[in-house]
Amino acid sequence: MQTLTIIIADDHPLFRGALRQAVNDIGEAPTIIEAGDFLTARQAASDHLDIDLMLLDLNMPGVSGFSGLTALRREFPSLPVIVVSASDDHATISRALDIGASGFISKSAGLEDIRRAIDTVLAGGLWTGLQDEDARNQATADPAMTELMERMKTLTPQQSKVLTMLGRGLLNKQIAFALGVSEATIKAHVSAILLKLNVDSRTQAVIKLGQVNLALVA
Repeated sequence: MQTLTIIIADDHPLFRGALRQAVNDIGEAPTIIEAGDFLTARQAASDHLDIDLMLLDLNMPGVSGFSGLTALRREFPSLPVIVVSASDDHATISRALDIGASGFISKSAGLEDIRRAIDTVLAGGLWTGLQDEDARNQATADPAMTELMERMKTLTPQQSKVLTMLGRGLLNKQIAFALGVSEATIKAHVSAILLKLNVDSRTQAVIKLGQVNLALVA
């Protein structure tokens, strides 16, 4: 049996340790790559195209809300991703699965549930983290949020980065410097973001991003 390779992406060392403990009991000594921020996790996925699974914290340095999951689904469509989050309300779980997560693990889950979730996803299944399918069916987003999430999913990886940086209050020239591109390129990205989100200004785009992120603290 081929050794599994799994990325554990979480900014809390203690919780990464808990996930590592759960993962170590699956199969034959899987190879584990740890990442404390989203950029490191994304680079690991890019460097190891044979990754079997990523465990992704929704709220960690380098991402804002669902933007990290959205970017990963676009860049690595064949990579199974299990979302890990302390925000385990039905709406958050539903949105994560709608975006393309293969599973959802609450940070309050025990080791046995974590192992079951990982086993299920590795076997090609879907792990909702909910007690039953009726509960899953109740986890429906309102139409306006569903439309907004669909619009967010149309952003390219670079546009998602730019929007996240706009949310931090960075200017075009600061974003251009951080991403190593021209200011004109950033202006073009901003224009595309406004068009895709159907808004008229940077401020409105940031507000839309904030509305999505509110699901994490609901």
